[in-house]
Order: sequence, then structure tokens, then C-alpha cells
Amino acid sequence: MHNPTPPPKIVRAHVFISGQVQGVGFRYATIDTATQLGLTGWVRNLPESRVEAVFEGARQVVDEMVRWCHSGPPAAVVKEVLVEYEEPENLRGFEVKRGK
Repeated sequence: MHNPTPPPKIVRAHVFISGQVQGVGFRYATIDTATQLGLTGWVRNLPESRVEAVFEGARQVVDEMVRWCHSGPPAAVVKEVLVEYEEPENLRGFEVKRGK
């Protein structure tokens, strides 16, 4: 008998994306991409024209999502992506959050 593969370690990436990232469908493209990858979390616009997002899932998949944030949807012009890794909160689903 071989040991079953342990479940992947869940990580949480808290991401701030700046550039031309509001009014270009960034939040909705983020939801589509994160949902397709099976991640949980949320995304919202910030008052200073940045987008904030949280992604939870397997490290490899979260890293793929963070890489996607560096380009975003076709109309976006991403200047900077800041990532902080935090303790996962075991979020369910993926949603748009409204403001702070």
C-alpha cells in the first residue's frame, strides 16, 4: 500500500495591483480566472485607483493567479503588483467586495 498524496498546503496571497486597472473589467476577469483555477477569495477596487484581491488555494495555483495579475485583462495596463502572504481564512467562493 502506498501512502495517499497529502492535500496541497493552502496559501493566501493578498495582492494590490496598480496601473490602469479600474474601468477595464479587471475585477470580473479576476473572478473568471480565479474561479476557473478553483481558487477562493475576493477582489475590489480601492479609492486610489488600485485593485485589491485575496486568493486562497494550493501554492502552485495561487502563484499562477498572481502571475496573471501582472498582465490582467487585455484593456488593463498593470504597473505594479504587491503580494503579501498571510494565514489562510478558508474562504468559500470568489466574490467582488464593495469598497472598504
